[in-house]
Amino acid sequence: MPVTVQQLVPKDSDALKALLGKDAPNNLYLLGLLEEFGIAPADSRASHAFWGRFDGPTLTSAVFVGGSGGLVVPSAGDSTATGVIADALAERVRLKAAIGDKAAVDALVRSLCTGKPRTSKTHRLFSVSADDLGPFTNPTLRLAREEDLKRVVPLAAGSVRELHDRDPLAEDPHFEARVAQRIRARRTYVLEENGELVFKVDIGSRSQFGAELEGLYTVPSQRKRGHATLCLGQISRFLLSSLPRLTLRIDEKDESMARIARKVGYLASRTHRLVLVD
Repeated sequence: MPVTVQQLVPKDSDALKALLGKDAPNNLYLLGLLEEFGIAPADSRASHAFWGRFDGPTLTSAVFVGGSGGLVVPSAGDSTATGVIADALAERVRLKAAIGDKAAVDALVRSLCTGKPRTSKTHRLFSVSADDLGPFTNPTLRLAREEDLKRVVPLAAGSVRELHDRDPLAEDPHFEARVAQRIRARRTYVLEENGELVFKVDIGSRSQFGAELEGLYTVPSQRKRGHATLCLGQISRFLLSSLPRLTLRIDEKDESMARIARKVGYLASRTHRLVLVD
């Protein structure tokens, strides 16, 4: 059967969902993007597109491209198939950021990254289902409100500094607007103690298959008090009342956060990679 690379169109939605659903834990971020943005018609001016590798009529691999390379997310699985898509996109996509299964991201970098990435980090993907959760809760964890914005921004910026070694307040003029958008979308949860926000966590991606958490951050003065353990347990218990699974990517060098995740009930699985390019 001939192998082809094509931009996916709305009629491919069921095939893409079926492909990603075969390994839902490793594809949760991509499944969330599919649910949030959908597949745009090929002739539209949408700022994103899904591309697929087909063996004859069968979709075997897929890649999300947002903003002509501002964010590129591959499906987990055969990295050789991802490489075929990347080669086909080399003339039109300049990779600026990529995240996903390490082998698949490696294939993207080889074809779409002209220079050395500014940031390249390996993460361990952790996942949990309701049956795995420990007894950790903090019912005072709450959704962030729009009036919290000025207090949430420093926590969000602190998380980025620690995770990605960069200052988003200096580099990204739209950073506060992005934080505000996430709050309005009811994706940011915070813990407040004595009038101070001391902890934050975001729902980075969500679909019927589950959700991926990101941006867990405790202000330095409040660390080693159990906030992260109790709040991760709380939001996990809340979300798993209506979703089948949750995932969390943790830097392989961050043993402290890995211990917290395991304590709550998360289990380590595949290695993922984050790449940021200037």
